[in-house]
Amino acid sequence: MRLDRFYPIFNDTKWLRQLLPLGIKLVQLRIKDAAPEVLRSEIIAARDLCQAADCTLVINDHWQIAIDEGCDFIHLGQEDLVEADVAAVRKAGLRLGVSTHDRAELDRALALAPDYIALGPVYPTILKKMKWHQQGLPKLTEWKSLIGDTPLIAIGGMSVDRAAGAFEAGADVVAAVTDITLNTDPSARVKSWIRATR
Repeated sequence: MRLDRFYPIFNDTKWLRQLLPLGIKLVQLRIKDAAPEVLRSEIIAARDLCQAADCTLVINDHWQIAIDEGCDFIHLGQEDLVEADVAAVRKAGLRLGVSTHDRAELDRALALAPDYIALGPVYPTILKKMKWHQQGLPKLTEWKSLIGDTPLIAIGGMSVDRAAGAFEAGADVVAAVTDITLNTDPSARVKSWIRATR
């Protein structure tokens, strides 16, 4: 299945309610700190909103709730892989995306036959403290040569203006977080992203 080339990542379903109607077709819900009951209700709400909008929903990290609530795609970081039961994820029929930053992580991810590989941060990012500095566009080209037909997601410091360069370097999909959520007009920004990626 082909993934949409624009992949926004949000930490609250309020963003989905506001922005899904603009035509987003691939989205990640990434909630890091929430009480279990809040987390579950957010995931259920996101599932229902995305089904209604014909949008592919990817749940970050919370694979057990994703299985329980009938979601069909999860994203795992390298730390999440340590604790996740990938066999249970696959048995439940969920698709899987995996974050990578170096060759060892890429090898580990590819061994799981993921549905996409993410590489980041392509550019410096303010979102989270990372031990990896910017990977740069040449790393996208290298990764694409190594993963073949597996979709490659570019993430980290991505903006509408930087999207074309990421695609040219080999990315299949570009993920965006703060370029939307910190924008003075998130709706206009999403429209710009959709124009730039379709």
